[in-house]
Amino acid sequence: MSKYQTFESAVLPENHQDSIVKMKKALRAQIGDVASLFAEVSDFIATEIESIKVQQALTGSGWPVLEYDVIANGQVTEAQRVAIKRRGCLVIKNHFPRDQVLAWDKGLLDYLDNNDFDAVYRGPADQFFGNLEASRPEIFPIYWSPSQMQLRQHERMGTAQSFLNRLWKNRSHGQEWFNPDVNALYPDRVRRRPPGTTSRGLGAHTDSGALERWLHPAYLKVFDKIYNNDFKSYDPWDAAFRTEVDEYAYKDTVKCSAFRTFQGWTALSDMLADQGVLHTLPIPKAMAYLLLRPLLDDVPEDELCGVAPGKVLPVSEKWHPLLLQGMTPIPEVQAGDSVWWHCDVVHSVAPVENQQGWGNVMYVPAAPMCAKNRRYAGDVLRAFEQGVSPDDFPREDYEQCWTGRFTAPQLNALGRRGLGLE
Repeated sequence: MSKYQTFESAVLPENHQDSIVKMKKALRAQIGDVASLFAEVSDFIATEIESIKVQQALTGSGWPVLEYDVIANGQVTEAQRVAIKRRGCLVIKNHFPRDQVLAWDKGLLDYLDNNDFDAVYRGPADQFFGNLEASRPEIFPIYWSPSQMQLRQHERMGTAQSFLNRLWKNRSHGQEWFNPDVNALYPDRVRRRPPGTTSRGLGAHTDSGALERWLHPAYLKVFDKIYNNDFKSYDPWDAAFRTEVDEYAYKDTVKCSAFRTFQGWTALSDMLADQGVLHTLPIPKAMAYLLLRPLLDDVPEDELCGVAPGKVLPVSEKWHPLLLQGMTPIPEVQAGDSVWWHCDVVHSVAPVENQQGWGNVMYVPAAPMCAKNRRYAGDVLRAFEQGVSPDDFPREDYEQCWTGRFTAPQLNALGRRGLGLE
């Protein structure tokens, strides 16, 4: 019988507050001295934040940076791997040739213009970010343009994704959790933010689960070391049980049908570090702070520090002030660089006034093939063939009858494997 039996459930009940109260009681009993554990975690994070600020002062950025050719040629040192795993994020310089990504950017714009997107756009359809301070960046709900599909199935993308996947501990509990060298072709949207934009940015948060990080049986196994008061042994790079999380088992949650080792985007334009760019808290183990904070006595018994059904997991000054002290911007990037962060890492988008230059990116994660991702690949294939929105996103379906949409005969071997066709 599971030690999580008091609140383990395949489907979150309508009254999720009752589940939260039961969960807190069970976890407090299991952990023991929650306050001391939270203090241990906080001390660790404070020390890491000091280290990040020292690195920023020395190099101008708290982010690790690698040249693509170093990855492709197998020349990444052990010290560089350790640094990436410590920070949970990476910028890959010159991931794609500049001329290529500028052509993709123009091709995307042509695709939108040729299909009169401005005339048919109905505005944002999802509310996943509704519990965060500030506003969303300019996100276009487009998935099947030739530019996006060419980027997703490009050999240089596959090489980087394989490297990133292999940073994870993939074999444990007597099994291999995913294939690091085959990635599900996970379709996401694009951001196009023009010069002169004033944006309030996007508040700090994490993706890949909100309520379910406390309530889903697989996540309880993922975070078992934390909940057994053994923070030092917790490894955020252990893939065990992460591929078994099913966010669709919960009503009104922010859904991602794929396991992503890293979230990521590729820059289609040059971006300065003070122009409303991505920030992260480059401490993957900081998830322990988020998980333990609701268990402290100053939080109402039926609340999880701002977590709400259907919203991402927010990080706020009210509940998580220490974490916000460590938010760190990406370094300056050029068109063709790519930016990656661990799926547990807290991230945000900074506000900007009168933005200088374009801020265009294509979102492409690392999503190694596993049973979970293979199931979703079948759904993606159907959406691709029909030109409709993927299941993880609002059903806007702009591209269903668009001209110039990427089609099946244009798939290469990586694309076919990523859609489960090989």
